[in-house]
Amino acid sequence: MSEIVNLEPRLVWEQFDAITQVPRPSKKEGKIIDFLVGFAERHGLEYRKDAIGNVVMRKGATPGYEDRPAVILQSHMDMVCEKNSDVEFDFDNDPIRTRIDGEWVKAEGTTLGADCGIGMAAALAVLIDPAVEHGPLEALFTVDEETGLTGAFELGEGMLTGKYLVNLDSEDEGEIFIGCAGGIDTVATFRYRTEEAPKNYVFYRVDVSDLLGGHSGDDIDKGRVNSNKTVARLLWDGMQSYELKLAYFSGGNLRNAIPREAYAIFGIPTRYKEEFASRFRLFAADLEAEFRFREPNFRITLNEMPAVDRVLDAKTQFGLVYALVGVPNGVVAMSFAMPGLVETSTNLASVKFEGDDRIVVTSSQRSSVESAKTYVMQMVESVFALAGADVAHSDGYPGWAPNPESELLARTVAAYERLFGTTPKVRAIHAGLECGLFLEKYPELEMVSFGPTLRGVHSPDERLEIATVPKFWALLLELLKTL
Repeated sequence: MSEIVNLEPRLVWEQFDAITQVPRPSKKEGKIIDFLVGFAERHGLEYRKDAIGNVVMRKGATPGYEDRPAVILQSHMDMVCEKNSDVEFDFDNDPIRTRIDGEWVKAEGTTLGADCGIGMAAALAVLIDPAVEHGPLEALFTVDEETGLTGAFELGEGMLTGKYLVNLDSEDEGEIFIGCAGGIDTVATFRYRTEEAPKNYVFYRVDVSDLLGGHSGDDIDKGRVNSNKTVARLLWDGMQSYELKLAYFSGGNLRNAIPREAYAIFGIPTRYKEEFASRFRLFAADLEAEFRFREPNFRITLNEMPAVDRVLDAKTQFGLVYALVGVPNGVVAMSFAMPGLVETSTNLASVKFEGDDRIVVTSSQRSSVESAKTYVMQMVESVFALAGADVAHSDGYPGWAPNPESELLARTVAAYERLFGTTPKVRAIHAGLECGLFLEKYPELEMVSFGPTLRGVHSPDERLEIATVPKFWALLLELLKTL
């Protein structure tokens, strides 16, 4: 057990600690499914698992609460698996190494998995705490939220019977969410050939690293620098002035994470070596000045390397680099309906060489307005199609339209005010939640989402603010008691 089990509320932290010991990458949730089924069996809870792997546990009402409507506590079981490049870690087999760092709980060089492990932990604690007063309960744990919302898309028939759904996947204590953006992924595939590397060229590897990264929904408005775009800027400049030849490009990993690291291997004629080195130093200094207030740890390095045998064909190089520079990235539009909310955005998530003839560029688009989501998707497709790539899209997922007149919302706000003597913020979130998909299957549901404070999610800097967990727990118990 980790030192975090001594934190309060102890029962919640004990469940979270147990969850961190179970590997649970997206699309590889077998071990955490077994953990949940075992938990239900040990505690005598009714449970059901559907064909895709979602698990629901049910618990009857506390005596005297039998006439209350059933409440669903919902969280997802998978986690984003990101680590620093210098950390040895196997997400398929290793437990997360948690630690207390001042006012926060963090992991050692990897994502923490508090998104949405702390929500899972709270639901499990409710199910086994005899002191909690509640009506009929259902705790739903879904698979593959992070890479496709597969569990919510394929939720089995009859898995839910509740009237109210409390989503435990939010990241800002003191805020209650009643809406979220919809999203879609756009994947561009370049088919390339290689040609013999030219003679009398010197080859380099450029690395961009130590960026903050973060969640491509929650953090997209914070001005975080995109590593793929940054490397592409250098390549573009080198193509204009130094006859640059590109051999390799790799950056980013997950569609819903702002990429923190990227690198490229390229060559320039030997006669330009000194001039290019001087130009690179100026380029790096310009970027450091440009990024200084939003990326304090930004690094860009250039290292000479042995010559390579093959480089990209000129046509593909031109299309790839120009598309990476030209494709929109970041906030596209702010909401006029809810001031301060990002309405529409896009994230250039990853660039990967796959096999011997394909370069795959993955991006994700989000919007709380369905027509705007379609339009930004068209923007991205247009750039890549003009550059000669084959473009495909995921099925996408719907947003969750806010219902400010919801009875569940009114009772959640009232519970917060009673407990803490202040009114919580009610808002929508630019990140995607599963709620829109649940609403398609169960249109009578009323839903809210809340949680403790998380920062740096989807990055190795992910951290959970300790002081907000007791408030999250208290609000959940008060709501269950008074619904």
